[in-house]
Amino acid sequence: MDVVKPFDKAKTERRREMKKLITQQKSVIPACDVMDLGKLEQIVMATSGVPGIGGYKVGLELVIQFGLPVVVERIRGHSQLPIIFDHQKGGTDIPELGQKFARVAKFSRADAVILFPFGGAATEREWIKACREEDLVVLVGGHMTQKEFLSNEGGFIAELGPEQIYAIAAENGVSNFVVPGNKAEFVLKYRHLLEKILGQGNFTLYAPGFIVQGGNISETGKVAGENWHAIVGSAIYKAEGVDNMRKAALEVTSQIAGG
Repeated sequence: MDVVKPFDKAKTERRREMKKLITQQKSVIPACDVMDLGKLEQIVMATSGVPGIGGYKVGLELVIQFGLPVVVERIRGHSQLPIIFDHQKGGTDIPELGQKFARVAKFSRADAVILFPFGGAATEREWIKACREEDLVVLVGGHMTQKEFLSNEGGFIAELGPEQIYAIAAENGVSNFVVPGNKAEFVLKYRHLLEKILGQGNFTLYAPGFIVQGGNISETGKVAGENWHAIVGSAIYKAEGVDNMRKAALEVTSQIAGG
């Protein structure tokens, strides 16, 4: 079954996001999955000057404790690189909540948000629309990195579900997509799907799932295309001290440069 249905290409072109989140074609985005603001600041101080660092991703550990505005402010004290808010998982609730979510993210001065719209097509469309109306760059994911995710693996998500999510996002102007970096065969599959809809070079992939979850940055880089960014967490933040975090960041950015 082909999930790519006929649609108005001209309309899709008009809807496509014009705001580019990261100017580099390839970069590493530290996932700041730490529990305190001091550690967050260490990560940013260690990495913000490293060539190949493209931005920062923040999620539940910091945001639930301190609030997104505070987290963004701490990062902004050391870097002007883009900040991506990963609600873990945004886009799973009713369509009407998208507007509230988008307003909070915009008020907090985040640059972009990650949505994994498992709540259905109506929710996906409305949350994308709400976020774009607040001038937020939208990253849409449909396939997660853990085992037993798809129904044929013992999970709950239909095999065609991720493809449908990516297709709807692309048709609603999204050009940034989150794919599972530790599942290279799916990265290639979704890249080909998006090339059918948007054309080669007209979208960017973002991939978590490296190091601890088994993904290899260089190997994923071979199938992800020219525009892609590796989201890397513990390989950087588990290094002790600013100097060691910087060394770790230099190591992972060298891998994406060679991918």
